[in-house]
Amino acid sequence: MEKKTAVYICSGCGIGDVLDIDQLSKVATDENSVPICQNHSNLCSEEGVALIKKDIADEGVNTLVIAACSPRVMYDVFNYENCIVDRVNLREQVAWCQKPGEEDTQMMAEDYLRMGLAKVRGMTLPEPFKPEQEYSKDILVVGGGLTGLTSALEAAKAGYKVVLVEKEMELGGFQRKVKQIAAAPYKDLQDNTIDELVRAVNEHDKITVYTGATVERTEGGPGIFDVSIKQNGSSSEHHIGAIVMAAGWQPYDPTKLDAAFGFGASPNVITNSMFEEHFSDAKITRPSDGNDVKNVAFLQCAGQRDPKHLPYCSSTCCITALKQAIRIKTQDPDVNAYIIYKDLRTPGQAEDLYRKAQEVGVTFIRCQSPEVKTNGSLTVEAEDELLGETVLIDNLDLVVLATGMVPVTSIGEDVYAKAQMEESKGEKDKDELAVPPDVIRRSNILNLDYRQGPELPALHDDFPDSHFICFPYESRRTGVYAAGCVRRPMGIGNCKEDGAGAAMKAIQCVELTSQGAAVHPRAGDLSYPEFAMQRCTQCKRCTVECPFGAINEDDKANPLPQPTRCRRCGVCMGACPERIISFKNYSVPIIGDMLKAIEVPEEDEEKPRILVFACENDAYPALDMAGLNRMQYNAWVRVIPLRCLGSMNLVWIADAMSKGIDGVLLLACQHGDDYQCHFIRGSELSNIRLSKVSETLDRLALESERVRFENISIIDYNKLPALLDEFAKSLEEIGANPFKGW
Repeated sequence: MEKKTAVYICSGCGIGDVLDIDQLSKVATDENSVPICQNHSNLCSEEGVALIKKDIADEGVNTLVIAACSPRVMYDVFNYENCIVDRVNLREQVAWCQKPGEEDTQMMAEDYLRMGLAKVRGMTLPEPFKPEQEYSKDILVVGGGLTGLTSALEAAKAGYKVVLVEKEMELGGFQRKVKQIAAAPYKDLQDNTIDELVRAVNEHDKITVYTGATVERTEGGPGIFDVSIKQNGSSSEHHIGAIVMAAGWQPYDPTKLDAAFGFGASPNVITNSMFEEHFSDAKITRPSDGNDVKNVAFLQCAGQRDPKHLPYCSSTCCITALKQAIRIKTQDPDVNAYIIYKDLRTPGQAEDLYRKAQEVGVTFIRCQSPEVKTNGSLTVEAEDELLGETVLIDNLDLVVLATGMVPVTSIGEDVYAKAQMEESKGEKDKDELAVPPDVIRRSNILNLDYRQGPELPALHDDFPDSHFICFPYESRRTGVYAAGCVRRPMGIGNCKEDGAGAAMKAIQCVELTSQGAAVHPRAGDLSYPEFAMQRCTQCKRCTVECPFGAINEDDKANPLPQPTRCRRCGVCMGACPERIISFKNYSVPIIGDMLKAIEVPEEDEEKPRILVFACENDAYPALDMAGLNRMQYNAWVRVIPLRCLGSMNLVWIADAMSKGIDGVLLLACQHGDDYQCHFIRGSELSNIRLSKVSETLDRLALESERVRFENISIIDYNKLPALLDEFAKSLEEIGANPFKGW
């Protein structure tokens, strides 16, 4: 489109008290020949918005630079259809963090306006991706247990067609084996209602149910998944919009437990899962001979919270033990029931179940390492921490071990992705291996036709959830939402909530995708990566480094982008050595033009310039929060927000140094065991790429200390002023960039 640009400068919120607005306007009108530049004291007011809309309607303005508050606020107010819009942050990152009336403050604001104008010159209006296939809004739910049933029913109630696939011949999952449940309000045990849920799902006209079936193949991406379902030797094809993976859990294998737990030494030592299965509709008896039980012990954390077995807590075992003990005491009040625990966890209303167990006479013993002995009679020896003495519980008829939950995704080999990575890299550039590959297990749940592997990556403790702090249910495969005990251990109440939550995420996905828009974290973004294939060298960097499996390959190693899988992070853009990947509103040239728009004073003016590339998810908000708290920092700083530091291209650093900028600071999200990167590996990738910057600086005969990488969490805003000031001081000691004035 032919652009007509207008600049709108707000003087409200203290901006006009700090800056010379008229002088700032001249940057737009005199320096950049912008035909329309308007100032307003409250640009986000009805009057201010009307001013902008009038110019759009009457003057044909279609490219707007709005110099006001942070782009993280008022985004709904300054959202104009069919217009290119860029927000220049004069409030949080100039007026609220710099001294009023200072020359350096004014220069900072003017540079930001220049950068905004350079950005919109390079941008074009994004056009929504339109696939050859018609978009589908149907939802596939894999798993017919409590979570999957809830998810299917909630999606159907919301008006969406659902395809439900269950590998067993009956719906209901493990809950079919459970007689009574412990659920809110936890005043007493309740009858299991899973049959009612199964009936509701089977009778709903928007739900198609496959039992005794598996997903044979999943191709495509959100909105255009093509799923083949195998049942009784035949296959059915479905066009699917999004997937809820509620494949469930399995009990931890008790044969792996230490001998101290006694499993296998006596038939009267069973697990909590075996208890539910054996006594679902039957009287609770001694497994060895069917006689009545008189003494029962429950041993908690059997292999759990133990790095040798399950390092995590399965969250439901304490409540399950309370339920089972109450059930035994209800059957026969004279039974002696003991719960031996490390820590008893009954969060929220479940505390009432603990009180109920006390009322019916259950005995509680705190012990870190009880031992089951099977010499003659069944005995448990426990060091009671509260009494400070050893307790022997003998003549036991039944010992129940709380063995914990394991996600079904833990099944299978864990070498698939590693083999794929080695194959893709080749011998010649193994030294350029960016990050360790995801572990992909052959769990035979989704059978994704992805270059990156057939299942969701198995992450911490083999759970497939992406562990996003901000985005539960998200997985590393766009449009696939893990829910229930396959995502993390949880009880009945949480499973229902999880099923409903994942259904809502799937609905959000199909609705956004049908508009050509991205899902979280850049929800609503209409841009997507475009490839200039004539320059592609088939290096495979984009396919290897994409965090979400959004790029497949053909047999000649040409990238095959799947735009609906893309989350618009730009990691592929940063990965590509030939710079063939770009977005209409975010590209290597656009960022390059922004940094080149910065005015760099001569060396004798003693005004160094520091370019900051800031992650828009953590570092940029942290800078905003520093301004919000009126924390002042160095005025030499110029900030360019990046969608993800993983999109950083090393050419920007070369351009910055050639421009005469004295230092470059990369502010990325935390990564490591407790990573916070919204795009999984972007922060880590940028740090690895930075290791190659020294080569660039050596070529320019510049010091490597001019470029620095820092991890910044959003809560580290209070550390930023000192960090920026310290970096500026180090640059003063190094001296001015010798390329100034060239």
